[in-house]
Amino acid sequence: MTNPLRLAKALAASFMLAPAALAQSAPCGGSFSAFMQNVANEARAQNLPEAAINAVVNTARQDERVLRFDRSQGVFRQTFLEFSQRSISNYRLNKGAEFMRDYRSILDRARQQYGVQPEVILAFMALETDYGAVQGDFNTVSALATLAHDCRRPELFRPHLFGAIALIARGDMSVNETGAWAGEIGMVQMLPADILELGVDADGDGRVSLKTSIPDAIMTGARLLASHGWRPNAPWLQEVDVAASFPWERSGLDTTMSVNELARLGVSARQGSLAPGNTQASLLLPQGRNGPRFLAYPNYDVYREWNKSFVYAVTAAYLATRLGGAGRYNEGNPDTGLSEDDMLTLQRELEARGHDVGGVDGVLGAMTREAVQQEQRRLGMPADAWPTPELLRALR
Repeated sequence: MTNPLRLAKALAASFMLAPAALAQSAPCGGSFSAFMQNVANEARAQNLPEAAINAVVNTARQDERVLRFDRSQGVFRQTFLEFSQRSISNYRLNKGAEFMRDYRSILDRARQQYGVQPEVILAFMALETDYGAVQGDFNTVSALATLAHDCRRPELFRPHLFGAIALIARGDMSVNETGAWAGEIGMVQMLPADILELGVDADGDGRVSLKTSIPDAIMTGARLLASHGWRPNAPWLQEVDVAASFPWERSGLDTTMSVNELARLGVSARQGSLAPGNTQASLLLPQGRNGPRFLAYPNYDVYREWNKSFVYAVTAAYLATRLGGAGRYNEGNPDTGLSEDDMLTLQRELEARGHDVGGVDGVLGAMTREAVQQEQRRLGMPADAWPTPELLRALR
């Protein structure tokens, strides 16, 4: 089983590629066999070994399942409460505690070397693959070749096809490797070019195996997070209580304030204490002012780099706090949201008013949230960026 949210992570992972690779126009479409010969010629120009090139060309097939997954991203339309409650199970919490105990030595090593807390690494392993139990059954080279041949985002996937050839050449990947539909491999689900650049042979066997080696997966995952700019041993997300008098238009990831200022405005920790007063943070309201409430600290930006999906990023960050000992969030009583059809209508209304919502797709993404908040402010509504039937009626 693979997670449709992986595409958002695949898109986010494009930051890992060399700028030149992304800047070049990537050939795509046409005959698949001719496309693969073009790939082979470019691989030879990169001085990749002939045996690995031939193995990939002879193995790669167009996979219609990959294209179906790529075009059906329904999970993006779930609310935070829906997705988090489906994703954070007792099994994942208990298994995380077990991993924390059984792999303490390598987790401590990752923290010492990269500054990434154990619960942060384990939360990603939980959401991505159930700690390695469910890594995907798509042939990796076929998935990458299919997506590179498809003309939607060839510039993203083509470099990873060459990364796969390089990994095969050095013995870190089989041509029959399986993984996620978007080409990611292993317990932390990374794309081949990223493994090539950041993979860590933590168990000392001479190979980087994110699929079978838990130490390799933990250390490589930590190195990836550090490469995104993780601030060593600093907080990332914290559940808070918020006074009803808080100016909701100052919520959201686009607004940062010091913890001292947030406290002055009525923000307090639900458990423990807030970060030091000069720490910058944003008030995050995944389902508006009446739902769960969090402070997002600077390290939260790394979650957004890992996966551009709003619900995934908040859920992964929240799961890490749970694995670190935090209690279950207060669900609150969120205002009724919009159906998919109403969300599409809302986005059209917002576009008609000059807002860029990133496309009419029925997904409450960052750009739609920003537009909603601006319209709420204009209409004199609590500007918490959560779209409601009341807002839609006011815009019609």
